[in-house]
Amino acid sequence: MIELVKGRPTDTTGRLEREIAVYDLLDRLGIEYERTDHEHADTMEACREIDRVLDTIICKNLFLCNRQKTNFYLLMMPGDKPFKTKDLSGQIHTARLSFADEEHMEEYLHIHPGAVSIMGLMNDTGNHVQLLIDRPVIESETLGCHPCVNTSSLKMRTADVLEKFLPAVHHEPIIVDMPV
Repeated sequence: MIELVKGRPTDTTGRLEREIAVYDLLDRLGIEYERTDHEHADTMEACREIDRVLDTIICKNLFLCNRQKTNFYLLMMPGDKPFKTKDLSGQIHTARLSFADEEHMEEYLHIHPGAVSIMGLMNDTGNHVQLLIDRPVIESETLGCHPCVNTSSLKMRTADVLEKFLPAVHHEPIIVDMPV
C-alpha cells in the first residue's frame, strides 16, 4: 500500500543522485513537502492511484519543442485534460509544436521519459526550457510532481513552487489557458 510521509527518505540506499538533489534543494529552500514511494508511474492510470494518496492535482508534464528544435517548453497541466498542440501554439506564438526528443530532455532537464517534472528545471542552468503552466495548476493550493524519478511523487504548496523554487532555479512561467 502506498503511504504519504513527510519530507525526504531517511534511507537513500538505491536512490538516484538526481532524486536526492531534489530533496537537497527543497530542504535548502525551506519548502515543506510530502512524499510517497511507488512502482514506476509512467502512465496517467498509475498516477491516478498516487493522486488518491497525495490528494492533490497531479500534473501532466509535457516536454515540447518547435519544429526547428531551437525552443523547448515544459507544459504543466492537469492530468485529466486533453492536450492538443493547436490549443497552445497560438498562446505562445510558436507554430508546429511537437514532443521533444529524449536526448534534449536528458541534456536540459536530466530526466528520462516518464519522470518529466518541474523539478527538472533545477538542472536547466542555461534556461533552455520555458515553463508553461495551465491556469488551474497555479490556482490550486497544492500540486504533485516527481522528484526527477518516476518511483516517488511529491506534494507541496503551489505558492512555494512559484515563490521559492522557480526564483531559485531562475525560471519564470508563462501562464496559459488550455481548454477542457
